[in-house]
Amino acid sequence: MNDKNTAKNGFVVVDKSSGWTSHDVVAQARKKLDTRKVGHSGTLDPPATGLLILGVGKATRLLKFITDLPKSYTATMVLGSETNTLDADGEVTDVQDPAGIHLEDLQKAGSGYVGDILQIPPMVSAVKIDGKRLYEIAREGKEIERQPHPVHIFDLAIKATEDKNVYQVDVTCGSGTYIRSLVSDIARTAGTIAHVGTLRRCSLGSFNEADADPIEDIKLIGMAEGLRDYPKIVVSEKDASLVRVGKVFDEDHFELRDVSEPWLF
Repeated sequence: MNDKNTAKNGFVVVDKSSGWTSHDVVAQARKKLDTRKVGHSGTLDPPATGLLILGVGKATRLLKFITDLPKSYTATMVLGSETNTLDADGEVTDVQDPAGIHLEDLQKAGSGYVGDILQIPPMVSAVKIDGKRLYEIAREGKEIERQPHPVHIFDLAIKATEDKNVYQVDVTCGSGTYIRSLVSDIARTAGTIAHVGTLRRCSLGSFNEADADPIEDIKLIGMAEGLRDYPKIVVSEKDASLVRVGKVFDEDHFELRDVSEPWLF
């Protein structure tokens, strides 16, 4: 691989399969695109599926703008059992009979989690404490105190499914939200316990499932297209040449357009 000569800069919108880590997806993308400079915009747990946006080449420096975009998920809430990972891949740590807990109870409990909330990250997560990731500590059989951190839930809906004690949870949220923790917290507020059965990221900003490709069929999109959720700045050729050499402009020099338009570089 010769990254010095590559012109591969942009984003890739992947539909991640279950069982893959986000790093697995990055590794495969490096092979397919023949470049080492690939990163991802926010971890998806191995059991989860759905949108994962990768940055390639110079776009890796722009990934934080993708990570900051709102995300939507669809999960299943399985009542009556809790696991050490809060999802179906973990070991069962508690079992309760959820009899008497109905859809209305869950919906009422869920309404209290819309807006700005504090959330404690699960032990099996990539959060670092004292230089060590929580999942590494969990592998040692330990559990430590975690400080709650603020997240924002824009919208939350809970629906019944055809399966007894299994409910669908649709969430639109800000960056840093753990759906596993959210599902567990809602169930506990309703008076029972639960874990996530399945989890899918359905959208990230304006990107949705129709924009995503399986890892076998990935394609590169431009940096401007990848940042289409942000306002763009239209500059003259003269200003563009000055931008390229690092000139600092006055704050009111450029005029921002409507936020629905992409950036123009």
